[in-house]
Amino acid sequence: MYSLLLSIIYIAFVSLGLPDSLVGAGWPVMHADLGVPVSYAGMLTMIIAACTILSSLASERLTRRFGAGMVTAFSVGLTAAALMGFSTSHSFLVLCLWAIPYGLGAGAVDAALNNYVALHYAARHMNWLHSFWGLGASISPFIMSFALSTDLGWPRAYRIIGLIQAVLTVCLLASLPLWKKVNPEPPRRSSISKESTSSDASKADSTHRPDEHVTLMQAVRIPGVIPVLLAFFAYCGLEATSMLWSSTYLVSSRGVDAATAAAFASLFLLGITVGRFLSGFFADRIGDRLLIRYGFATVAAGAVMIALPIQTTVLALAGLMIAGLGSAPIYPAIIHSTPLHFGEGNSQAIIGIEMASAYVGSTLAPPLFGALSAWLGMWLFPIYIALFVALGLAMSESLNRIKRRSAVRKD
Repeated sequence: MYSLLLSIIYIAFVSLGLPDSLVGAGWPVMHADLGVPVSYAGMLTMIIAACTILSSLASERLTRRFGAGMVTAFSVGLTAAALMGFSTSHSFLVLCLWAIPYGLGAGAVDAALNNYVALHYAARHMNWLHSFWGLGASISPFIMSFALSTDLGWPRAYRIIGLIQAVLTVCLLASLPLWKKVNPEPPRRSSISKESTSSDASKADSTHRPDEHVTLMQAVRIPGVIPVLLAFFAYCGLEATSMLWSSTYLVSSRGVDAATAAAFASLFLLGITVGRFLSGFFADRIGDRLLIRYGFATVAAGAVMIALPIQTTVLALAGLMIAGLGSAPIYPAIIHSTPLHFGEGNSQAIIGIEMASAYVGSTLAPPLFGALSAWLGMWLFPIYIALFVALGLAMSESLNRIKRRSAVRKD
């Protein structure tokens, strides 16, 4: 049963990645068919992101009430319905309406699945599972490309992914008894009490009833939560910025031809996927703290290689790949370390907030860079990435110091 449930969770992570790159892959054709400017993609993705943030923040209450398995199944079903809705939409307004369940489903399943794996599985599985997310995110553009090249049209691509999600929803519903049999709900041991709303930070680690809801204000007052949220914001900001702007930087600032730049920009995402797969083999031995530290340091080395003002472009292209490999373990390690840092009873609430912070970073950082580069120039790209690396590394080290001081006080 253990292996069967783990297999279902792996497939669920592929499903989690499938919709993420679908809008971007199909938009060059979609906007023309819908009769709207290409810039309207920003409106659509903002609706999806806003709904994802809302459902991430609500995930703690939903998961406590219904369980991780049911929340996952319902969320994937909601995403399937949204994708089928996309496939039948003939106007941009209808597309925006379907974007609401699209985002709501994505945020809830992300937070619920990540917390479940963080509680019950080793660090290697967290890394491998997130590499499967990358596999899903890499597959959907190929499905869109196939649909467009064979004159099936972009609606058929959404329908194919929607049907895949619907089949997975049925599998998840059938697997619900496994979730409690394989990993029974343990007594939650380190949750915050209502007294944690006071200024005494030490009260944030006191216990409360396992079924008590952890509010947003209670969660953010736990020592170390603000730094981990800023670290997550920084990482997702640099990842999203690199995915969107690296190709443009290579062409406009380094003189790389467009085809080569596009290939190496896609290798950034491939580097993340491969890096997470490789990280899984030594994640348990190294530990989450060092994975985060080494990951940010490797991204910084990649940013330096991209920025070096030398004639050859080989170093910049290699730097982009190295930045992708360095990015690989950061996201899974932050998630996996959450129950250890903040207690199992608090982890679902905090992971939900972490997901929200992640989506805020990935939503705001790329357009901010777009505005800054239009003003100052595209040369800013590696410096912008380096600033996010510095913020993420500083905040993760701040969390480590807070936890060390807390351990010393307890001793």
